[in-house]
Amino acid sequence: MEKIKQNAFVKKVGFNRIILVLVMLVMYLSFGLLTGGKFFGMSRIMDTMNYVYFLGFLSLGVTFVIATGGIDFSIGPVMFCCALVSGYSFLTHGIPMAAALILSVVIGLLFGIFNGYLVAYWKIPPFIVSMASMNIAKGIAAVFTKTQSVSWPQSSDANGWYRNFVKAGNVPTGLIIFLTAAIICGVVLNKTKAGRYILCLGSNKEAVRLSGVDVKKWEMLAYVICGILVGIAAIFYVGAYTTVQPGYGDQYNNEAIAGCVMGGTSMAGGLASIGGTVIGVLIISLLQQGILALGFSKDYQFIITGIIVIAAVYADVSARRRKN
Repeated sequence: MEKIKQNAFVKKVGFNRIILVLVMLVMYLSFGLLTGGKFFGMSRIMDTMNYVYFLGFLSLGVTFVIATGGIDFSIGPVMFCCALVSGYSFLTHGIPMAAALILSVVIGLLFGIFNGYLVAYWKIPPFIVSMASMNIAKGIAAVFTKTQSVSWPQSSDANGWYRNFVKAGNVPTGLIIFLTAAIICGVVLNKTKAGRYILCLGSNKEAVRLSGVDVKKWEMLAYVICGILVGIAAIFYVGAYTTVQPGYGDQYNNEAIAGCVMGGTSMAGGLASIGGTVIGVLIISLLQQGILALGFSKDYQFIITGIIVIAAVYADVSARRRKN
């Protein structure tokens, strides 16, 4: 095993990423065989990719937060809040579709600023802040929409052009945009001063502070980036599923975090992998569609996702112990 890990190609790509890709391929083939080949159909692939897009943006965002040693359990409800408020503004108040899409990102940004400021400057534990934001997001969405569901325009509608972000004819524009966003996030996290400071905060915040770095600013930035990506995730959610209901979104928190942790982002902070997050999201989305294809309810996915989180965190803790 050690010889394999020391191989030049394996070291460059990453042993864990190769294992994850193999797991993903085995899952795909297994679901295909268990469903008599139906899982290999284009419709099932498109359903999986629709799930990947919005969950992927959530996972990219929370990767930055977890890299600092923090956590954000509000991303799912905030995504729904962005979609509900902006969609309701379009349908009821008549704002242009472009403005509604921008509003979605702005709402996500405001929640990111709110969370980041409370965590970085007020020193409130991230868990408490995110739980509070989760309830605030649900409340704002319910009050603003009067607890009504919001249905965004269909593709056939003149204002349905926003759905081209997910798919334009036979072109998987959603995949192109998501992978481009992942590359940008990877560059920011690994090749810029902001990314290096965010990772350093997760490793040893006190040492970074003593070196003269404004740790509050960089810690807040991680939540701001997360908020922007959550607002974008809302656009891809409605682009794929159209209708949004108040009070939902919690389940996507665990799935997004599971994708991050499975991909190699340490819950203790200081270590993050955007590439690993992308693969982790693909596995979670494949799992979701596979369970439905086999005729089981989504509840089984909750069980398996919970087990995945525990296993991934245990592997991370064990690796840190061996390293120390």
